[in-house]
Amino acid sequence: MSEIAIQFKDFSFQYLAQAEPTLKHINLTIHEGEKVLIIGPSGSGKSTLTDCINGLIPHSYQGETSGELWIKGQNVLESELPLFERSKLVGTVLQDTDGQFIGLTVAEDIAFSLENDEVPPEQMHQSVLETSQLVGMSAFLDNEPHALSGGQKQSVSLAGVLVDAVDILLFDEPLANLDPSAGKEAIHLIDWLSKEKKTTTVIVEHRLEDVLYRRVDRIVLLADGEIIADLPADDLLTSDLLSSYGIREPLYLAALRYANQTILPEQHPDSLSHFVMTDENKKAIQNWFNEKYDEKKEETTKELVRIEHLNFAYEKNRPVLKDINVIINQGEFTAVVGQNGAGKSTLSKLICGFEKLNEGKIYFNQKDLSELTIAERAKHIGYVLQNPNQMISKSLIFDEVALGLRSRDYSEQEIREKVEKTLKICGLFPFRNWPISALSFGQKKRVTIASILVLDPEMLILDEPTAGQDYRHYTEIMDFLETLNARGITIVIITHDMHLMLECARRVLVFGKQRLLADLKPEEVFVDEKLLTEASLKETSLFELAKRCSINDGTGFIKHFIDSERRRKHDLINLGEVN
Repeated sequence: MSEIAIQFKDFSFQYLAQAEPTLKHINLTIHEGEKVLIIGPSGSGKSTLTDCINGLIPHSYQGETSGELWIKGQNVLESELPLFERSKLVGTVLQDTDGQFIGLTVAEDIAFSLENDEVPPEQMHQSVLETSQLVGMSAFLDNEPHALSGGQKQSVSLAGVLVDAVDILLFDEPLANLDPSAGKEAIHLIDWLSKEKKTTTVIVEHRLEDVLYRRVDRIVLLADGEIIADLPADDLLTSDLLSSYGIREPLYLAALRYANQTILPEQHPDSLSHFVMTDENKKAIQNWFNEKYDEKKEETTKELVRIEHLNFAYEKNRPVLKDINVIINQGEFTAVVGQNGAGKSTLSKLICGFEKLNEGKIYFNQKDLSELTIAERAKHIGYVLQNPNQMISKSLIFDEVALGLRSRDYSEQEIREKVEKTLKICGLFPFRNWPISALSFGQKKRVTIASILVLDPEMLILDEPTAGQDYRHYTEIMDFLETLNARGITIVIITHDMHLMLECARRVLVFGKQRLLADLKPEEVFVDEKLLTEASLKETSLFELAKRCSINDGTGFIKHFIDSERRRKHDLINLGEVN
């Protein structure tokens, strides 16, 4: 048995501002070289657990601690190991990447720890170059980190940790801002580090299926500050624990559930590539597919947004968008997907007026948007940024959500009614009087969505609306957006979450290499291998499942799954199980 890397013994922690402990009687042992995935609903204590390991608790976030925490043979609570010394043992890639940057350029940021260690310049430059190549950022070494796309920021943060060899790596939502292809590469890289460097790896992530692209040793399920399960992936996936605690199961297992199949641990369902599928499983999937039905939805053709010959660049000779032509009709639910840095978020900023066009035209209800100010556009178009910290300006949740209403001269009674209704929808009502600083990244995200939803926009653009959300809150937000869409509000989501795209969007705009590559239905995206490569997307396990069951109509199979998900959700709503 290998040495113990991390050990919690009857460990509890309570923040000073909280009435109850966030972590309760944690007993957890992680051995050197193990790769452990930590999952659980929002607020379950996942981030608090990792903050205890990396030393942010108690050095940055104070509270009352009981029990023991051992790291690499040291009782870190008794020894009071300084945060700087802890960072030599434990490297962390934060979910909120902006809070991790130090340098003015990518190269400076990656080199930060090497400079502190007084590494000779020639050796430092070589280490920075090699590490940046490892994460695909060598072409951006002179760029300013905060100007990068979300996925590029994540890559820089990872490089900053990898450049200084540590024994333990913590990843807090490593896939949240990465396009599907980059996310797949990130999991491959994490797996390589675990195997080749014998690094002890702890991953906190909501996207279970994507993490399981490479095997983990164990999955730890947290809920309400307690460890509910500590099991091999095969055992957890075949239990009812995922559904009981609101964790999204892999799509291929959801399809098998629709086919009324019971899966056993010995079939190795931790990934479809390992899954031992029986003839009974295959026959059941075929029969389920043959019972397919069509979802009827009236299509709208009333134009809302028209984009003509749009070209844009932040810097001369470095185009971000090239000759974009697209029409978005009123009442559509559209997903914008594609590789990091392809211009998806930039396009939204151009629509909202945050950036000025270089060339081309954008029309809203046939009116040239260049004639409207940002404030005038905001009366019609709501925009929720990817990073909530860039939107928040008030200290209290209620005041932040009420801000837009107060600027529009609503009465205090009207403001209270609208804010409280929106907070309930977004799952934030119990926290309405909390300081925003006490919230997790995912909770802050919901605050920013609420602050826009409360204004009743005609069109709503959301950049990664579900990043950092557990499946329950993810579902609540998307159910509400679908309700708005059913009332005629046009919804556009920019997302790397292919599950989200499949479930909610009726139309998909695929971007890559600064261009609009395709305008398709969701189920059509995954059958075009060339498009997947160009847009840095990845295949869905549903398509692979269809092939393994000798179903040649991959598009039809994916559509049948989408329709099944929508019918299930509709049935739950009718039963009153989804608000």
